[in-house]
Amino acid sequence: QVQLVESGGGLVQPGGSLRLSCAASGSIFSINAMVWYRQAPGKQRELVAGISSGGITNYADSVKGRFTISRDNAKNMGNLQMNSLKPEDTAVYYCAADIKQSSSSTTGRFWGQGTQVTVSS
Repeated sequence: QVQLVESGGGLVQPGGSLRLSCAASGSIFSINAMVWYRQAPGKQRELVAGISSGGITNYADSVKGRFTISRDNAKNMGNLQMNSLKPEDTAVYYCAADIKQSSSSTTGRFWGQGTQVTVSS
């Protein structure tokens, strides 16, 4: 089985920073894309940022220039550095990864449990 565990959420003042981490463990042959989503109360889940296995990144317009996604392939980890945080960034942040569990298996998307980020003074 595969587990994704997020960490690093919390309460921060506007303008502050947080770094989220996502650790993947279990039966993992390879990880393709790693993606961060968020869901604010009463809103749909939205894509925040993604990174391919080769390091190609993409960001939602709302976070470009403020958030940076990265990954450590050797450790099966992904990170989301969030700077200049705004109250509208408040949400539960979820990590997702497209993982092959063996050389012959198909790729499946696995999700973490989510971590709360609250931006408030």
